[in-house]
Amino acid sequence: MQKVALVTGASSGIGKETAKLLVQAGYTVYGAARRVDKMQDLQAIGVKLLAMDVTDDASVESGVAILLAAGNRIDLLVNNAGYGSFGALEDVPLSEARYQFEVNIFGLARLTQLLLPTMRAQRSGTIVNISSIGGKLGEPHGAWYHATKHAVEGLSDSLRMELKQFSINVVIIEPGAIITEWDGITSEHLLKVSGNTAYGVLAKKHVAMFTKTYKFGSQPIVVAKTIVKAAMAKNPRTRYATGGGAKFILFFRYLLPDKWFDAIMLANIR
Repeated sequence: MQKVALVTGASSGIGKETAKLLVQAGYTVYGAARRVDKMQDLQAIGVKLLAMDVTDDASVESGVAILLAAGNRIDLLVNNAGYGSFGALEDVPLSEARYQFEVNIFGLARLTQLLLPTMRAQRSGTIVNISSIGGKLGEPHGAWYHATKHAVEGLSDSLRMELKQFSINVVIIEPGAIITEWDGITSEHLLKVSGNTAYGVLAKKHVAMFTKTYKFGSQPIVVAKTIVKAAMAKNPRTRYATGGGAKFILFFRYLLPDKWFDAIMLANIR
């Protein structure tokens, strides 16, 4: 039986490249995003499109119902939909903070809840949650974004142990600097929120650092290949750090005391 995959955030970047590779690997692929018009190229290669806003429960339930009605099977869930918005904690409205959690955590969790009964009945399946190296460290102006990614890590670790009894895998992907729309959106929000506040000097330096760093980032296909590798492994690792210097950065985060790491981070924002 042909395996079925659902990829959220499939309209661009990592999600789009992952959907393409899964089609090539022989999966029946459902690509989900708010803007279906940005996925027409995926439809042309056989991806089935779902209009889905992961912050809208009715939208998520509708998408899952359409997927399961086609064959009542799901082998792979790639929770890739994500949102990043930076600004000093003092400056960011709580409405914006809540929205990041709605996309990055609660949307991921709700979609997982809806698909788990089918995976349990099959006694098989893989859930791939896209975290970030930001789930293992912090940086100035990124308190809310990093909080969501730390939450993805904790949620996934707990879920992995819950689902072992049902032979369902839970995998965390930790990308580094990846060339997508993320860095542009993040920089724009940072300047808008904190560019003219007490944090303005450091915020502007931070944006300049983003610009330099992401020139040397990896393409989304690097992460997509890692996702597919994990999905097709009989016994996947619990975590895969990939692209954009991820392994190097996480190694030094593990090695260095907190204050040393803080000093290095701030020294690079100048």
